Amino acid sequence: MTAELSISIEPVNQPEIVELIELSDAYSLARYPAEGHFGTDVEGLSGDDISFAVVRDEGRAIGCGALKWNGDGTAELKRLFVRDEGRGKGAARKVMVYLEDMARARGVTRIDLETGPLNTEAVGLYGALGYAECGPFPPYEANPYSLFMTKELRA
Repeated sequence: MTAELSISIEPVNQPEIVELIELSDAYSLARYPAEGHFGTDVEGLSGDDISFAVVRDEGRAIGCGALKWNGDGTAELKRLFVRDEGRGKGAARKVMVYLEDMARARGVTRIDLETGPLNTEAVGLYGALGYAECGPFPPYEANPYSLFMTKELRA
């Protein structure tokens, strides 16, 4: 039986978190060509404008997700990922709810995200959480490897 999942904001530059980022890259690069991979690297996820959440199962990092604070009342979801053995436990939903609650507490009114259209599980989760397809937002441009979604947050 699995203990309850825990989640907290953590520094990215930890070996098991770097491993999650590498697994996320491998997942993306197995589905899309390099020009369709837009994952933010460890350095980019370590900035002051990023809050990086890690979900753990019995102490082991099984998933992650981050918000990039845009400073204009919006945020961008980055790097939502759950390792294979962590799937089916509600980890991705837990990260999303945690990040959305954090965004509301900071006065954010909208979260945007970019994902790949072949990431059907993620697209389904985002839709179930109220995200709707939209056009590209900066710094992205329309391309066949990206699906853009947004959600207006309520207090």
